[in-house]
Amino acid sequence: MYIKQLYTGCLSEAAYYIESNGEAAVIDPLRDIDEYLQLANERKTKIKYIFETHFHADFVSGHLDLAAATGATIVYGPNTHAKFALHVAKDGEQFKIGNITIEVLHTPGHTLESSCYLLKDENGKDHCVFTGDTLFVGDVGRPDLAQKGNEITMQDLAGMMYDSLHNKLFPLADDVIVYPAHGAGSACGKNLGPSNFSTIGDEKQFNYAMKAETKEAFIKEVTEGIPTPPQYFPVNARINKEGYDSLDAVMQTAMNALSVEDFKKLHQENVIILDTRNATIFTQGFVPDSISIGLEGRFAEWAGGLLPFDVPMLLVTDFGKEKETIVRLARVGFDKVIGYLDGGFEAWKNAGEPVDMVIDVEADELMMDIPNDSKLVVLDVRKPTEFADGHLKNALNMPLNEMNDPGIIAELEEDQNYYVHCAGGYRSVIAASLIKRQGIHNLRNVLGGWSKIKEQEKAEIVKEASVLN
Repeated sequence: MYIKQLYTGCLSEAAYYIESNGEAAVIDPLRDIDEYLQLANERKTKIKYIFETHFHADFVSGHLDLAAATGATIVYGPNTHAKFALHVAKDGEQFKIGNITIEVLHTPGHTLESSCYLLKDENGKDHCVFTGDTLFVGDVGRPDLAQKGNEITMQDLAGMMYDSLHNKLFPLADDVIVYPAHGAGSACGKNLGPSNFSTIGDEKQFNYAMKAETKEAFIKEVTEGIPTPPQYFPVNARINKEGYDSLDAVMQTAMNALSVEDFKKLHQENVIILDTRNATIFTQGFVPDSISIGLEGRFAEWAGGLLPFDVPMLLVTDFGKEKETIVRLARVGFDKVIGYLDGGFEAWKNAGEPVDMVIDVEADELMMDIPNDSKLVVLDVRKPTEFADGHLKNALNMPLNEMNDPGIIAELEEDQNYYVHCAGGYRSVIAASLIKRQGIHNLRNVLGGWSKIKEQEKAEIVKEASVLN
């Protein structure tokens, strides 16, 4: 028996490759399937099944492309309805992979079709359970993503989650390994733990949700404080349910090297220019009207949360990063990339084209400017909870995840001088690029963000106790 967790950090997503006696299965594959095919080829095995724990909302799954490439059967749990060929498993149904067995545990709560997959080893002993978005390390899946009008409420789904945990997962032995679909940083739960696997015993002891003494207490615990899901969640769930173009087809269109002149012509149309270079490089110079989302951060999540899916996209990347950018965009459903600037930003600059920039300032410079500039506004783009835990006096909180609405940025006044910061500098550059696209150019990016600002002796720091409590 061989089990490999394939973890993708920028999405906090875990897929799994399982193998026994020449047969293999993949659980919750990403859209780019080469790694699974390579594993099967290297180990001389045949991928027999593709198990999906549910219709994912935070990424586009590779189930269709992987099935087409291998002939494997796509398996979902009960209550699944989709527009492609699949096997809808019954609760308790078992599948053989070589000398091991996978048993379906229907665990509705995160979504109605959510299911876990219990792996029994060659001796029939429960070895591990792949819990999808039902059970995480230290958390459980959010119960607000599968509502159908007024038919099913978040509280209804939370109640189902409680029953699923207590009836299907609690009875398992304490030493059964828990392999979830996500780790820390995922928006599929409230506060996932730092580890990417656990045990049933540890989750019973340490998981806040699994320690709830009553069903009512559980429902209250898991439904309070859930942040608004990113805008791309329903888009990705629909794509996973209805189907999509193959990644190869997407790549053929997107891997289109454009000269400066061709890039300019396409820019005159309704397109988005996305610059994926490092944030610290972007501020030094960029193609006017570009949006910065650097590959070095949680790139796909911010792209999905801020950019429209129905508008063609042009790319500016570091040399050799074109394919990686396109693949990472495709993972969250962006299929309308129509090309990239051949030679990158340097080609644009060397052609004598107009260049824009964002002025960077150190935190100590911000402190010196505050008392001397009556029009200075500190714009803090961190999450409300981060802001509440400590921020500069009189700072304006405008969370980055809300800036996909142009009306939010429209509230800013052109005659003010905005000093933009986040926690460390990644999000503030994204925010600055979005603000500039709306015609506001009196802004500065604070290098190092809050991590540097809070170290300044002159910083007047306040907290919002009402939010924290």
